[in-house]
Amino acid sequence: MIRQCTIEDLSELKEISYATFDETFRPQNKKENIDAYLSTAFTSGKLLKELENPHSYFYFIYYQNSLAGYLKVNIEDAQTEKMKGNSLEIERIYVLDKFQKQGLGKQLFNQVLDLAQELNREKIWLGVWEKNTNAIRFYEKLGFLQIDEHAFYMGDDRQIDIIMSKSLKG
Repeated sequence: MIRQCTIEDLSELKEISYATFDETFRPQNKKENIDAYLSTAFTSGKLLKELENPHSYFYFIYYQNSLAGYLKVNIEDAQTEKMKGNSLEIERIYVLDKFQKQGLGKQLFNQVLDLAQELNREKIWLGVWEKNTNAIRFYEKLGFLQIDEHAFYMGDDRQIDIIMSKSLKG
């Protein structure tokens, strides 16, 4: 089951955001960098502000009645980068490790497609860490192509995000 998050979901959103990011990125980063990031990235105040943004959409996905992952999509000025055209950004799509390989990521992506169609978007784009090979392969299977890249810092570690895009025209 997939459902849109509301402000009442703030506590659960904070927990799942922290847990999925930690599982995904801790093994390949320095402990102090991950700890510092997690202490600021998923605070109640920050997530509340994101939930209240009318151009951001959050969704929870459940597997056998357990919260298994979540999705964050942005349009308009909520997008993390300026993109040409009528675009929609997948900012976060995370599934807890114990629920991987159940088709939940694909279900979340189908939710993105439905929203993109509803909002008349021509393109979906996202940024994915170059070392997150499972995610890159997942997006490639869905028809995303690399269009750019940019650097970001995880603490003192310079890293690269690959920018991928999928056209919805035609």
